[in-house]
Amino acid sequence: MAEDSALGRIHVITGPGKGKTTAAFGMALRAAGHGFRVCIVQFLKTSETTGEVIAARDVKGIQIKQFGTGGFVDFKHITDVDRSCAGKALAFTSSLMEKGDCDMVILDEVNTAAHFCLVNPSEVAKIISARAKGVEVVLTGRNAPDEFVDMADYVSAIKVEKHPYDAGLKARKGIEW
Repeated sequence: MAEDSALGRIHVITGPGKGKTTAAFGMALRAAGHGFRVCIVQFLKTSETTGEVIAARDVKGIQIKQFGTGGFVDFKHITDVDRSCAGKALAFTSSLMEKGDCDMVILDEVNTAAHFCLVNPSEVAKIISARAKGVEVVLTGRNAPDEFVDMADYVSAIKVEKHPYDAGLKARKGIEW
């Protein structure tokens, strides 16, 4: 079997378990360690206090752009501000993908944004399909739309077997955030 080391594949990291963003940030570190330019677009997040964002901001070759509202999205009561932020993230992504300035683009929580109709899955797929040659793409978040799964080369579904949240324990700095 011949080795094809060219960049340009699509990864989906989805499922109800903990660690989708963490896995994507691990891929970013690996890529940056090999001299790749990595752009991380966070669709639903703005926190500067998560450990992965704090660390990645100091890594040469990784840039992070956040488009959240500053709070959690209440998916039972989605606001125009939520939709606007997601729309800005998608417009930024489109420009980024077209230019090809990054070797790897991570679309953090885009699966969730698509699932809750903050962005149109078909539009996301169209942007990914039209990306510059050689751009590796990683899509994270629960509930990946079938359209994303179908176009992906890699699909990882993280499931939960047991989690301290189930016993009422809160997230811990440096572990969950």
